[in-house]
Amino acid sequence: MFVLLLLLVVGGFTTGMAPEQRNWQPSIGPAPSISARPRSPCGDNSALRNPYFGDLHVHTAYSWDGSGRGMKTTPEQAYRFARGEAIGLPPYDGDGAGMRTVQLERPLDFAAVTDHAESIGEVNLCISPESAAYNSDACRVFRGEERYGLLPKGLSPMAAIKSSTRATEMCGEDGAVCRNASLTAWEIMQQAAEDWYDRSGDCSFTTFHGYEYTWAPWANRVHRNVIFRNEVIPELPVSSIEESQPEGLWQRLKDLCLETSGDCDVLSIPHNPNHASGRMFPLGDPSTPVEERRARAELAAQFEPIVEMMQIKGESECRNGLSGVLGADDGFCDLEKYTPLVDADDCAGDLGIGKSLGYGCVSRHDYARYAIAAGMAEERELGINPYRLGFVGSTDTHNGTPGDVEEWNWEGSTGLNDATAVKRLNTQFQRNPGGLMGVWAEENSRDALFDAMRRREVFATSGPRITMRFFAGWEDFSEDNETSTPWCERLDAVQSGYDTGVPMGGELNGPGPDAPYFAINAWRDPGTQTTPGGLLERVQVVKMVVTDDGDYHQRIYDVGGGSNGATVDLNSCRPKGQGADQLCSVWQDPEFDQSQSAAYYVRVIENPSCRWNTWTCLAVPESERPAACSDPSLARTTQERAWSSPIWYTP
Repeated sequence: MFVLLLLLVVGGFTTGMAPEQRNWQPSIGPAPSISARPRSPCGDNSALRNPYFGDLHVHTAYSWDGSGRGMKTTPEQAYRFARGEAIGLPPYDGDGAGMRTVQLERPLDFAAVTDHAESIGEVNLCISPESAAYNSDACRVFRGEERYGLLPKGLSPMAAIKSSTRATEMCGEDGAVCRNASLTAWEIMQQAAEDWYDRSGDCSFTTFHGYEYTWAPWANRVHRNVIFRNEVIPELPVSSIEESQPEGLWQRLKDLCLETSGDCDVLSIPHNPNHASGRMFPLGDPSTPVEERRARAELAAQFEPIVEMMQIKGESECRNGLSGVLGADDGFCDLEKYTPLVDADDCAGDLGIGKSLGYGCVSRHDYARYAIAAGMAEERELGINPYRLGFVGSTDTHNGTPGDVEEWNWEGSTGLNDATAVKRLNTQFQRNPGGLMGVWAEENSRDALFDAMRRREVFATSGPRITMRFFAGWEDFSEDNETSTPWCERLDAVQSGYDTGVPMGGELNGPGPDAPYFAINAWRDPGTQTTPGGLLERVQVVKMVVTDDGDYHQRIYDVGGGSNGATVDLNSCRPKGQGADQLCSVWQDPEFDQSQSAAYYVRVIENPSCRWNTWTCLAVPESERPAACSDPSLARTTQERAWSSPIWYTP
C-alpha cells in the first residue's frame, strides 16, 4: 500500500487528487466554421457494405508513456507502418535508427494516431532539442538521463512529466510555452493524418484525427479515445486537465465541435473498462435528481456508441463469478484477463483505488457484456439507454505500430521496456498483442466508416481478421418464398438481412408474431500464404437480460460448430485437428419472452493456437529461456475470436 500511495502522490497518477482544474488561457478555440474537404468517390462502393479492418488506438513519441519509454516513432511513421512499410524500434543506434525492424504482413484499411492529450506540449518540449526546456531537470529525467526522486528509472520519466504538467518552471506563468508546444504537436499529428488519407478513388487507406482523453481517478483507467469525422476539429484536444469528468469532456466537445456551424463531428470510445474498478459504466445514483441522471445518459448515448473491449492490456468482454451476474459460468470468459481470475476482490457495488497499478477491485461494470445490461437497467429507470454499445478492438500500442497483432512475431508494445524477448517474457506476460476493429461500411472513406461506428455496425477481434454478419428480424431468414433456399445458401442472403431485419448494432422493436430470427454467418481469417489463419471451432450467441431486482442474467448458446478436439503442437505451433472455414446458421431463442428487453451478440471462436509467449520461447535458445517458458501455470495457448456488436430487442 505504501508503494501505491507513493505513486499516487509523487507520480501524479490520478486526477482524482489534482489540486484544481487548469484550463488553457486563452481557452481552447472551437472548430472552424468550414466544410470538410471534398474527395473522389470510392471505386469499391457497395450498398451491401464491405468489411474493413483498422486500429484507432495508437501512441507515438508525442505520448508521455511512448517517448518516456525510449520510443521515437512519429505519427507519420505510424501511418507508414499501417500501410505495410517497415519501421525501426528501440533500442536505437548512434545514428538514431531502430535496431529492431517490424512490418505488417497485411496493411490496414484505416488507423488513427491517438496520443495522450495530457502533456503533449511538455513532451514536445522534452523531445525537441531546440526547445528552451530541453535541458531542464524534468526533461533530463523524462529522457531517462536521471531518475525522479526515490522512484526507479523505469517509472521516473512518467512521474517527471506528470509532475511538470502545466508547471510554471516549464510552461511559464501563463502557460503559453506549453500551450504553443501543444499546438505544434497537435498540428504535426493533423498533418500526418492528412498526408496519409487517400482521397483518390482508390480509397486504399483512411486516417482519422484523434487523441486519448486520459482520465485516471485514483489510479484507475477511465480513458477514452476521441475520434473526429474529418479534419474540421477544435484548436486543441480537450484533456482531463481541462475536464476532469467524462460529462465535462462530452459537453466541451459538444460546444467546440457539434454545435459549431462547420462540419465538425466527433465520438469518444471508452477503453480498458477492465482497469476501471467500476467507474467506466456506473449506474446512476438514486439520490441524484432524475433530470441530472437523464442529462448524463443523453450525453453518453450521443457521444459513445462503441466500446473498445480488446487491446494489449486485456479483454473486457466478461468475467465469471461477479456479484450481480447470474447464469451458468461462461467457459470462454478466460481470454487474456490482465487481472488474474483468482484472488481478485469483487467491488460488489463499490469503487476501487489503484487498478492500473495492480490494486483495486473487479466490478461487473468493468466488462462490456455487463455494461450492456447496465444500459438496459438505466433505460428502465430513465427512458434512455446510455450504454447501447457496439464492440470494437484495437491495440493501444506504445510503439507507434498500428495493427501489430500477430502472436507469432510480436515485438512488444512499450518501447525499451519490452525490447527483447527475455524482457517480454519476464515482464509482459499479462499483456497480449491486442485486437482489431472491423467495420461494415459502403466504402473506405471517413464519412462511411464514421457513420458505421455511429450505427454500431462494427465488430471486434482479438487480432485475426475473422469476418461475420449478424441480422435479426421477425421473418424466417432461412426460407426464400420463391425458391425455398436456406438463408446460408442464398445468393441474396445479405440483401435479405437488410431488407427484412436489422444488422449488428441495431434495435429490433416488438413484439412480433413469434421469437425473432437471428441470421449469423462467420468466416475464418484466411491469413497469408506463409501464415494462414486459424480454423473456426464454434459460433455462439450471448444473451443478456436484466430482472426487476437488478441482477444481470447471461445465457450462452452454441449455434454453429462445437467442440472438435482440435489442438496445437506446442513444440512447433502447428495446428492439429479439424475446423471450419465458415459457420452459418439461423437461430431462434428458445427462451424468448416478448415482454422482456434483451440484448444478443455473436461470438466466434477459433481452434486453439500458440500464444505469443510460446512463439517467443521457441525463438529463444533453450539454454537462455527464462522461467516463464517452463512455468506450467502460465497459459501457452489461446483461442482467438471475434465479437459482433449486439442487437437489442425492446418490447
